[in-house]
Amino acid sequence: MVSIALEQLGAQYGKHKVLADVTTDVLKAGSMTAVIGPNAAGKSTLFKRIAGLISGAGLVHLSDTEKGSETICYMPQDTGANAVLTVYESILLAAKQGSGWKVHDRELREIDHILAALKIEALGFKGLGELSGGQRQLVSIAQALIRKPEVLLMDEPTSALDLFRQVEVLGFMKNLAAQSGLTVMIALHDLNHALRYCDHTIVIADGSMIASGPTHDVISEVLLRDIYRVEARIENCSKGRPMVIVDGAVM
Repeated sequence: MVSIALEQLGAQYGKHKVLADVTTDVLKAGSMTAVIGPNAAGKSTLFKRIAGLISGAGLVHLSDTEKGSETICYMPQDTGANAVLTVYESILLAAKQGSGWKVHDRELREIDHILAALKIEALGFKGLGELSGGQRQLVSIAQALIRKPEVLLMDEPTSALDLFRQVEVLGFMKNLAAQSGLTVMIALHDLNHALRYCDHTIVIADGSMIASGPTHDVISEVLLRDIYRVEARIENCSKGRPMVIVDGAVM
């Protein structure tokens, strides 16, 4: 199990600095961390920098110093999947990255297990080009999980899913993280999802980190006003969970 911490992390494209001074406490193995902020704030850039896809200042600390970036899996918002492949083939291809091409029964069982866990078994032999946006997102999650990462960076993985599927997938990821020790960082726009599912929250705006800490401390009425420019309040629902309320309605 691997935990992660960021120290003065920055990123740049050429000479243009787009992210600066992101520092966090240790994000523990088995936890879910929300990365929130306005559009174009720098959330995707942060994930690419953590994954080593772009250069910049600062350090990414892993608790197991013998493991490098290969233990980190970045799931982008747009996967650019090869539409010629079937769902099953695309997940098998993800499983074989960096290894030989001989397929073992164990790998096929693992694919079947992930398809069942995400409730997309019926899609297995459909072409990727036949899928809806939401279905492609679920396949992208399967492709990430089959690689058995210890740190998983998920860039808005629920943006194309309906509400039922959003709740189902986020609940699945939270349980998976807790049971397996997977460390999950997930970019979200729905702050109530962050409040419900995430232990820790990082706020990014204009390429800088605004806050980092326990989710229930970070998501506040002050944050909503200053960063999102929304007059709202945080109230506990009937089960004691905090929720964002705007104009008397759940946000």
